[in-house]
Amino acid sequence: MPPTSPHISSIGFTTANAEATAIFFEQTLGFSRGESLVVDAGPYAQLLGLAGSRLKLVRLHLGEETLELTELLSLGEGLRPGRPIPADSRSCDLWFQHICIVVSDLEAASAKARQAIAHGSLVGVSTAPQTLPEWNTAAAGIQAFKFRDPEGHNLELLQFPAGKGETRWHPTAPASAPFLGIDHSAISVADTPRSCRFYDGLLGLKLGGDGVNSGPTQDGLDGLQDTRVRITGHRCPTGAGVECLNYQPPNSGRPRPDDQGAQDLAHWQIRLRVADLDRIAATAQACGGQVLHGGVIELGAQACLVGAERALQLADPDGHQLQLLQG
Repeated sequence: MPPTSPHISSIGFTTANAEATAIFFEQTLGFSRGESLVVDAGPYAQLLGLAGSRLKLVRLHLGEETLELTELLSLGEGLRPGRPIPADSRSCDLWFQHICIVVSDLEAASAKARQAIAHGSLVGVSTAPQTLPEWNTAAAGIQAFKFRDPEGHNLELLQFPAGKGETRWHPTAPASAPFLGIDHSAISVADTPRSCRFYDGLLGLKLGGDGVNSGPTQDGLDGLQDTRVRITGHRCPTGAGVECLNYQPPNSGRPRPDDQGAQDLAHWQIRLRVADLDRIAATAQACGGQVLHGGVIELGAQACLVGAERALQLADPDGHQLQLLQG
């Protein structure tokens, strides 16, 4: 039986080398390899705003969730080459996005990443694994650690204490590895109420928590100073959700570049199944969204790539991209 809409079927990003990135996620973070697909120029590339381009998709699985890597094998005529992630990116910059990987033992799960950081082959974001303080009732006892993959994509490892997080993050039988699945994709936003109108009002997700984190632990987690961030969760009926991070001054971040595209390594997308694609396309602008690349695309012979005949590429109020599928 298919999951109830809305439902996140995958979260993904653009990579310069899908094979190398896949090996990193397999060896360091416990993902398993799924299918690899070469996508010739056609409606799917048009959907991404990369008309005439040839792509490679590599899918990785962890628990019930899918991570999709997109590599540009060749660019369509007239398109500029992709850019790396800015080296000075911060968690508060509005192009920031990461996946939160839930683990059963943060010390064990982060060991390889921390060793690579110590040797200079990875970049850490957090100063060390952090435990959120008791005063923060909603998040007290959560342990987390943030770092970047070899291309600079942001990642978080998180361990829920007893009584917090979904039941699936507390398996009755010990897991064979500490990596359990993806709880959410976190994005930096400029205006929490505006993002709520988009994710809950337009897309049909449900508010899953709203609070403020601050203080030395949050500084150590984000690699910032004087951090104060409003964190608002948006959940689907099942599976992964979206977490909006609204950083307050002095850490209000830089806006997403207007010309950022799917060829850039900073590009992420959330693939979301929805019940009424046409309604969303028609009302997106009123909720702060932007319909991209010509609106609803008929995928034709490439429908098998995503399991839907029709799709829509949509930007949220801060420019984060979602790929919406009908049904």
